[in-house]
Amino acid sequence: MVRGGWEGHAPVQATDLFRPFLVEQGFEVRVEDSPAVYADAESMAELDVIVQCMTMSTIERDEFDGLRAAVEAGTGLAGWHGGIADSYRNTSDYLHLIGGQFACHPPKPAEQRIGGDPSDNFLHYTVNIRADQRDHPIVAGLADFELTTEQYWVLADDYIDVLATTTLEARPWDPWHRPVTSPAVWTRDWGRGRIFVATPGHSLDVLQDPNVRTIIERGILWASR
Repeated sequence: MVRGGWEGHAPVQATDLFRPFLVEQGFEVRVEDSPAVYADAESMAELDVIVQCMTMSTIERDEFDGLRAAVEAGTGLAGWHGGIADSYRNTSDYLHLIGGQFACHPPKPAEQRIGGDPSDNFLHYTVNIRADQRDHPIVAGLADFELTTEQYWVLADDYIDVLATTTLEARPWDPWHRPVTSPAVWTRDWGRGRIFVATPGHSLDVLQDPNVRTIIERGILWASR
């Protein structure tokens, strides 16, 4: 587990939610508070999966090169929300590795905001499981579900395998003029490794939603070597 960055995503508490599950699944869990470990090739070669919760922050060249090399060699990479889809904004090669990047989370109407509170960006929205992916082991048996939290608008490429989407409406006050559908859960094959991303997960209550938690737990297992 590599955790840190912006404290608004509670990286310590969020990753601690999943640590008991991983231990139950037979993993030995190592925790790091920066991406520095990625530059340690010997340590990286021993890993089955990296669970990253590192929002924004920065990554050094040797650290990123180590992360990419590990994934290409078969180490899985998994995460949620800004901890993986909004990490290392200034490193374009990282964005290429992940395949999707947080662009924005549209806020409530101005008259409903209370001035700087995180809830100003909480919208009620639906996560739609793609019909052609309903047998995928990460989402099998799950139906579309609703959340009230940040809804991520994601910029993505065509090499991700999208398991679930969410549609951001074009409201009268928005500058865009038609609904925008963004990936909400996706996977990516990279070399011999697998990458898993779920965009819900802004806060602990969202991570404890049964659908979100199930998807993340399954996603970590799916990505693991």
